[in-house]
Amino acid sequence: MSILSTPDSSAPEIVCIGETMALLTPVGATLAGAETASLGLAGAESNVTAGIAASGHRAAWASRLGDDPLGDRIAAELTRRGVDLWVERATDAPTGVMFKDPGAEGSSVYYYRRGSAASAMAPGFLSPERLAGVRIVHTTGITPALSETCLRMVDRLFDDARAAGAAVSFDVNDRRPLWSREQAAATLARLADAADITFVGRDEAERIWGTATAADIRAFLPNCALLVVKDGDVGATAFAGDDAPVFVPAPHVDVVEPVGAGDAFASGFLAATLDDRPLADRLAAGHAAAARVLVTHADMPPID
Repeated sequence: MSILSTPDSSAPEIVCIGETMALLTPVGATLAGAETASLGLAGAESNVTAGIAASGHRAAWASRLGDDPLGDRIAAELTRRGVDLWVERATDAPTGVMFKDPGAEGSSVYYYRRGSAASAMAPGFLSPERLAGVRIVHTTGITPALSETCLRMVDRLFDDARAAGAAVSFDVNDRRPLWSREQAAATLARLADAADITFVGRDEAERIWGTATAADIRAFLPNCALLVVKDGDVGATAFAGDDAPVFVPAPHVDVVEPVGAGDAFASGFLAATLDDRPLADRLAAGHAAAARVLVTHADMPPID
């Protein structure tokens, strides 16, 4: 099954849109006790973009950054990874910041993104003319949670991407700190069901919609052309139209940290989709990309 347009060498094959923040992680202690920290970047959509660029496809990341050193750092790192930048720099709003607080039971995160440059994205940020020749436009459920204008921007983006001939890819990626469960449940269901390609974790779907199995999720989202349900170390199932579902088990991995694995899975799957590979191969490519991130503390795999 193919839902993609013909490649256009003058445009990136995929554009991913969403916020990327500066990430501060304490070294050797918790946030409360650490004296030093490492500085990196964190953003689901830029993680996906970097993964696709690493696979050899031309990929662009679209967003807004503050006209500040943190924005410079993010732009430089993504450029180093071969990502095309479709970025506005804001002089009146900062780049968002995220702190990670590691603990024995896992990491907690703290966001400082309200009023950030990216939260001011608004409808028409990516017009059909700007998207001409792009094959896939990808975003996540994080973006509409950033602000009312971002929510309206994502709604408009679905229409503008299709007007440009691109398929719409959407990763549910529910973030509890950003909005209420009630807001998230309704908005994420509407967007996930309207997308051409949707990624969702079985556990997050059960948490926000009460759907316990992959089949339940498919029944809840019947209109999405290609639904991919990820079930951690069990595997992933793809539902394409009315065809029989395709399941590929996850490989065994000695997990160091799970953060970023879902984004890596999406990057592997979407890169294989751009290659028009069979569904089972796309799922396997998603698992392989996720495995490369699961064995590191980074959200992105190292550059070879």
